[in-house]
Amino acid sequence: MSRFDIVVVGAGPAGLSFACSLAGSGLSVALVEPQLRAALADPADDGREIALTHRSRRLMQDLGLWHRLADAEIATLRDALVLDGGDTDGLFFRHEDSGQSQLGWLVPNRAIRRAAFEAMTAAGEATLIDGVRVVGVHADADGAEVRLDSGERLRADLIVAADSRFSETRRAMGIPATMRDFGKTMLVCRVRHALEHAQTAWEWFDYGQTLALLPLRDTHASSVVLTLRHQEALRVQAMDADAFGADMTRRFRGRLGAMTFIGPCCAYPLVGVYPQRFVAERFATIGDAAVGMHPVTAHGFNFGLLGQDALARALREARVAGRPLWACSVLERYERDHRHATRPLYLATQLLAGLYTDDSAPAKRVRRAALRIAQRIGPFRRMVMEALTDDGRPGPPPLRKLVGRLRPL
Repeated sequence: MSRFDIVVVGAGPAGLSFACSLAGSGLSVALVEPQLRAALADPADDGREIALTHRSRRLMQDLGLWHRLADAEIATLRDALVLDGGDTDGLFFRHEDSGQSQLGWLVPNRAIRRAAFEAMTAAGEATLIDGVRVVGVHADADGAEVRLDSGERLRADLIVAADSRFSETRRAMGIPATMRDFGKTMLVCRVRHALEHAQTAWEWFDYGQTLALLPLRDTHASSVVLTLRHQEALRVQAMDADAFGADMTRRFRGRLGAMTFIGPCCAYPLVGVYPQRFVAERFATIGDAAVGMHPVTAHGFNFGLLGQDALARALREARVAGRPLWACSVLERYERDHRHATRPLYLATQLLAGLYTDDSAPAKRVRRAALRIAQRIGPFRRMVMEALTDDGRPGPPPLRKLVGRLRPL
């Protein structure tokens, strides 16, 4: 039986980043992952582009991930446009209003996974146990144990789940989660288009479908995210390259000219997940196992980075102070901080996604009215953008400063 301070279930981006955050702490960490090491070192292309905030970029720099990305893998997210139905102008978020040169960055998910694996390997401290699955977990006052399908048992002071929004580890620990199945499937695919994207992201709540466009480094290429009912999504996914390009051109109403398929086209179920608790006895959740976001606000991995950093800091401080890693005060502090950081936006996202995918006549009227109001409130746009561009360094965040300026009004 092997013994570690911490066993992390899942070596995805959040789990790998967490291991990097604990490098140099003196804590022994094991990562348990069903994929083989070779697949982690060279991840398959899952079609997804990840929108990163300024804070996430800083955290990736601190963890040694950012410099491992190739320049060609990093695209600039300068501005953003939100459209409803047949609108042509919509709600425009200009980077100038944030005081920054851009709102964020876009990086392929596979590149982030590769960089995180390289950084974890370079640190040389965490133990990767690959090609095995967790078949049981147990924790009590005397310690924690993880059982693997290989027959091996791992003893630990703390178990950390980083095994997706449908976390089996979280379920095995008896933590219920609120899940909202939107009954839709999300298709993700890269396309080329005749007109330039101007480094602008689109979120288009059309009737019967939701379209997102994420600008890639090539000004004539983007990642398209199309949300449809499941059967229609499967039909579109099965199209050949020519038919797919023609279909995307039609769906975007030719606003970026003719589109052609680059690929790959990958499908994902649209389900939001929020556990009732992030922690239990000798147990914590991070990444999607803690907060499974709807992609409309692009905060999934950003919250994953934020959560693993909060937990790692709490554990490091506990070790320095000579307190047990599994102490209730340590884990509850993480829970409180991460819930405060994620719960409001999670709820707002659920409300937004529900409203802007409802095609009933009353909902359409509310959708149009809400967008018109947001267009007219300059401070609202600035608050959204400054939240994206706040890098989390010490001092009053731009969002808080702006709220302070608004109070006398």
